[in-house]
Amino acid sequence: MSKAAVEDIQRRIIELEVEHRDLDAVIDLLSRALRPEELQLRRLKKRKLQLKDHITLLKMQLIPDIPA
Repeated sequence: MSKAAVEDIQRRIIELEVEHRDLDAVIDLLSRALRPEELQLRRLKKRKLQLKDHITLLKMQLIPDIPA
């Protein structure tokens, strides 16, 4: 994998991690509300899980293949 491709993946990981942390803060704030909006919370939590999965997949791309 080229250096530029690795840098692109690393940059994307950082962007997704920032979004993941932001969602975590929003979820925390909304869950503390007197009457939390359950549907919105579920959607945000689902998006947060999708981000985590995407981050994991991108990180796996950075691990070099080990010959058997």
